[in-house]
Amino acid sequence: MDVMGDKATLFETGRFVQPSGTEPARDEMVDLGDAAEETRLALAAQSGDAEAASVLGAILLRRGDLDGAEPQLRAATAAGDRAAANNLGVLLHQRGYPEEAAGWWRIAAVAGSAPAAHALGRYHRERGDEPAAEYWLRQSAEQGHALGAYALADLLEHRGDVGAEHWMRAAAERGHREAAYRLARALDGKAGHGDETGADNAVDEAEQFYRQAAARGHRRAALHLGAILERRGQLKEAGRWYLTSAKDGEPQAACALGFLLRDAGDTESAAVWWLRAAQDGDGNAANALGALHAERGETQTAERWYRAALDAGDDNGAYNLGLLCAEQGRTAQAEQWYRRAAYAGHREASNALAILLLQGGDTTGAEPWFSKAAEAGSVDAAFNLGILYAGRGEDRMALRWYERAAAAGHAEAALQVGIARQREGDEPEAERHLRCAAGGGSAEGAYRLATLLDARRPPEPAHELGEIVQEKTECEEWYERAATQGHRRAQVRVGMLAAARGDVVEAARWYRAAAEAGSRNGAFNLGLLLAREGSEPEAAVWWARAADAGHGRAALRLALVYARRGELAEGQRWADRAVALGPAEVAERAARLRDALREELSA
Repeated sequence: MDVMGDKATLFETGRFVQPSGTEPARDEMVDLGDAAEETRLALAAQSGDAEAASVLGAILLRRGDLDGAEPQLRAATAAGDRAAANNLGVLLHQRGYPEEAAGWWRIAAVAGSAPAAHALGRYHRERGDEPAAEYWLRQSAEQGHALGAYALADLLEHRGDVGAEHWMRAAAERGHREAAYRLARALDGKAGHGDETGADNAVDEAEQFYRQAAARGHRRAALHLGAILERRGQLKEAGRWYLTSAKDGEPQAACALGFLLRDAGDTESAAVWWLRAAQDGDGNAANALGALHAERGETQTAERWYRAALDAGDDNGAYNLGLLCAEQGRTAQAEQWYRRAAYAGHREASNALAILLLQGGDTTGAEPWFSKAAEAGSVDAAFNLGILYAGRGEDRMALRWYERAAAAGHAEAALQVGIARQREGDEPEAERHLRCAAGGGSAEGAYRLATLLDARRPPEPAHELGEIVQEKTECEEWYERAATQGHRRAQVRVGMLAAARGDVVEAARWYRAAAEAGSRNGAFNLGLLLAREGSEPEAAVWWARAADAGHGRAALRLALVYARRGELAEGQRWADRAVALGPAEVAERAARLRDALREELSA
């Protein structure tokens, strides 16, 4: 019998609870639960069979019969059985004799037992002897022992040693689920650095190890695997892993599953999982429940959940309480909650607090909170600081903050930078920022970009009314985008371009939209179009609206209309109005018409 040979062991079968750091490997224990076999082993051990004594001692140790196991293990150890020496060390460790246990582990480790070397390494690390711990853990790891590789990786990682990843990977590849999880976390962290290809490769590898750990029941791995799949849009599989993790008691997974269900339209199921997560102390889930009840108008319940989120350490709870109070007009309480979140570093709360102070006239108090939020990365706060400085006439400082917000994609900030560059004569930079503003949804940005492009294009040949030309320039497309967003000047300009192409119907549509929104130019141009089409009475209605809004040419047109109708007094009244409104050439013509009407009336 090869007494120093490897034997299957009990301690990694999952059926025996072991103290930390004393887990022998699967290759040194045998699971023989059959009573007859146990009896046979006992008889063989009594006759001096060391291997039978070793296996019997392991069985009794697994059962918790330390008194019965110890003489068997000591007898086998005395005969040179290294598995027995290792298991005797485990037994003594459980009895509270770690130094004696270490002595037996050393004997087994010197004889080549990887589990004993692992246990001895853990023993030395617990006592702060890292060099000895590394030596024995390395012995275990180099023999292919997964626990030894993991413990060595943990030690090296603690010291910042670059070799940690190698051994963590070795442990993961040998089936150690915690090693697989930690390796995946490390790879996930690397994905945020380096080039795009390297990041993608790191994410793919992280996913592989998350899968390995999750398949072995690691609930945090299942959570992170679900997050990777959700980012990719693989929502069904992401939901399955979130569900697995949530059922294993992971609150963050329950919360994430709730958001997934909400986005799918199943709010009721989402609320069930949020409730489960919130009751387990997840602040994000408590906030989600608060928002759900706030949307339903159940403000008291919403407030209760926001407070629960705050109690769970989630500063969003205080911010949301501030929003809730502000919506209810409870300004003093809103300020209190905003301040609490802002002092905790919540950037959006800092911005909201600054806005609240600004609305109350406290410009001095608002500025530092805008600054704090902006420095923390709040794009809105950076834009608001620009507005604050611009209001004081500090244009250089305003532009600095507008540029910062614009660089982060703030459309209105990009518009302000574009206007400033246009004012300075830097047309290329103006165009670049106006394009950003227009692309970000700013109607004014689209209009100003269109006017900039419009000024560059060569004049086009005139078209007869009714002759439709389909081709549109880029500037007209931007005018139309702004017009569609309700920009009145853009609507008038689109109408003018349509009229120039001969598309009377399109021109009238846009003029009417602008006029109905209060544009005096739109009303005047609509009147012109209607008059050309023979609808002078309706044209007069729109001219009157334009003239009442201060449009001098519209007043002059009305004066001419009433003069032709023979309503001289009304014509004179509108002529007087045109003289007052101008511009100069209109005033001059209106004055001549007014004088002629006066003479006619006095004749």
